[in-house]
Amino acid sequence: MIRKLSALISVLLLLVLLTGCWSRRELNELGIAVGIGVDKADKGYRVTVQIVSPGEIVSGKSSGNRTPVTVYEATAETIFEAIRKITTKSSREVYLAHLRVLIIGEQLAREGMEKALDHFSRDHEVRTDYFVIVAKDTTASNVLKVLTPIEKIPANNLYLSLNSSEKLWAPTATITLDELISDFVSEGKSPVLSAVSVIGGKAGHSQKNIENISPTGYLKYSGLAVLQGGKLVGYLNEKESKGYSYITDRVQNTVGLASCPNGGKLALEVISSKTKVKGKVVNDQPQIQIEVKTEENVGEVECELDLTKRETIAELEQLANQKVASIIKTTVKKVQNDYKSDIFGFGEAIHRADPAAWRQLKENWHEVFPKVDVIVNVHTEIRRIGTVANSFQNERKE
Repeated sequence: MIRKLSALISVLLLLVLLTGCWSRRELNELGIAVGIGVDKADKGYRVTVQIVSPGEIVSGKSSGNRTPVTVYEATAETIFEAIRKITTKSSREVYLAHLRVLIIGEQLAREGMEKALDHFSRDHEVRTDYFVIVAKDTTASNVLKVLTPIEKIPANNLYLSLNSSEKLWAPTATITLDELISDFVSEGKSPVLSAVSVIGGKAGHSQKNIENISPTGYLKYSGLAVLQGGKLVGYLNEKESKGYSYITDRVQNTVGLASCPNGGKLALEVISSKTKVKGKVVNDQPQIQIEVKTEENVGEVECELDLTKRETIAELEQLANQKVASIIKTTVKKVQNDYKSDIFGFGEAIHRADPAAWRQLKENWHEVFPKVDVIVNVHTEIRRIGTVANSFQNERKE
């Protein structure tokens, strides 16, 4: 009896080991997609996928003169169909688990992108930590066909460049699919997405373009795309996009230009920024207060200033306060007047402060938002002035 029981256990263990991964697919059966774009078609969608060349995956080295990626396109009534339809052109199944960017063409973004996102939120094989980006004044297909220098994989270039520009310059925002959907369903906040432009037209589609010391065709982030009701309604320029980043507490590091008291200019590096947005309702009127605290370093001086004096530093701090406050106020005014879309989350701030009042306001928030009174306060502390107290230019003049 014991022998029979031991034999049965052995067989069961063997069966467990033999089951393996029933859904496993070999690497040479898959086309690893790192970028995907969706454009509006006459009937449905045009889907463009950027597939990494097999040589890049196996050895990490380019295979002769072959491009590091291949782009495939297909059109169908649904995105899922279009992705599968690509197999009529490619010998490999499109595999989206390593996706870095999802590009939405401008026409589709203006007509509404919510339906197009359903497949990506539903597919269990696709991670949702990739960035969603709008193709400004062009198609997603055109963006994904541009080859890039330094980073051989264009989708990686888009991903890394967006990361860097948000951390070091602040006029862009790294918005993942999860964040985008969260803003879509929020009652008190509308989404934004970073916008990318194609410079140089189709010149960037050629391998010869990236062999030049200064490519004529390239990709460039161009501020933020403002959405309302799932549709693109317009764009913020670079300065306004930086204002958005200040308001929503996304500034990690940036550089600002200020005018010197007696003429000339200087550059200040923001090394730390913290924003608090508070809402309240006064006499049935919603009000927003934005409090920004920044720490900055002097990065460049092109004027006569004695940085050894405390009063000079205090004057610079006041100039910095005015500069940041001006950027924020300009951004709020632009969005309230032109787009009427609460991308800042002011509605959420009112909801947190006064839930009862918010229940009365939320139904017509799109009409109330443009009239909301916004108060801005900025407090700046200059931490360092650099390795020299005063510019050598002052010494030469003396």
